[in-house]
Amino acid sequence: MTIGASELKQQIASTQQHINTLLANTIDNLVALPTPLRDAMRHGVLLGGKRVRPFLVYAVGEALNVPKSALDKAAMAVECIHAYSLIHDDLPAMDDDELRRGQPTVHIAYDEATAILAGDALQSLAFELISEPHPHMQAQQQLALVQCLAKAAGYGGMCGGQAMDIAATGKAIDLDTLMTLHKLKTGALIECAVEMAVIMANVNADTQAQFRKYSANIGLAFQVHDDILDIIGDTEQLGKPQGSDLKSDKSTYPQLLGLDQAQQTAQKLVEQALTSVRDLPYNCDILEAFAMYIIERKQ
Repeated sequence: MTIGASELKQQIASTQQHINTLLANTIDNLVALPTPLRDAMRHGVLLGGKRVRPFLVYAVGEALNVPKSALDKAAMAVECIHAYSLIHDDLPAMDDDELRRGQPTVHIAYDEATAILAGDALQSLAFELISEPHPHMQAQQQLALVQCLAKAAGYGGMCGGQAMDIAATGKAIDLDTLMTLHKLKTGALIECAVEMAVIMANVNADTQAQFRKYSANIGLAFQVHDDILDIIGDTEQLGKPQGSDLKSDKSTYPQLLGLDQAQQTAQKLVEQALTSVRDLPYNCDILEAFAMYIIERKQ
């Protein structure tokens, strides 16, 4: 059964509501301290957003028959890492942004020191969540989850990609370097979201490989389309200033390939993602619909 755009949007919205409730409850239940840190963490993680990474955890888990409740902590963990990265990305020493998803960034709403600590605390919270005793997993699976998230967030993943992005600002880089940069900076966490659900499902190596191909392709397609939206989108829909990449003198796919070729590249990546899951003996309709959504979204 093919899932239409309307049904997919409803499922994404349902995931957003579900994960927001979980995150809010988790942070609100932290021990209160005489500091704005907890409020800043809450602000940073609940600013809104598409919740792409938690959605993928749940969508892949559903396809592989993992109970939704068993996926909650993994979904929260990957979003905590994503939120921490955005808080730090927005800092004056990084992208120096005052607006995130249409609201003040954490260092604007609070202060720079609190924003740094809020990001640090969300990172720690992510690993706390997935290392707590879990009735649906063996210790070996939990260790695999921790390793997956650590690699995706660290030097060989998101942080490494961010460092490459900073180093490349104001410089001309080639397409291969840009692809490596974004595979790490954006793709690593998207790939990790899929991988964590696969780890929990304990599927065979061939199935793992097909899901890795899917996640690698949609992760890169997501960033290519983000670059496209920076040109053709608008500030109200994007939740950040349109043209911010151009203003920051960053290399983008439209800059290197031209807008038409960048759009074709995103389409090709999505087609490769679809091919990787179509022959699996699971119901991957939602994953196919999501792959198409990546290059059709307006924000």
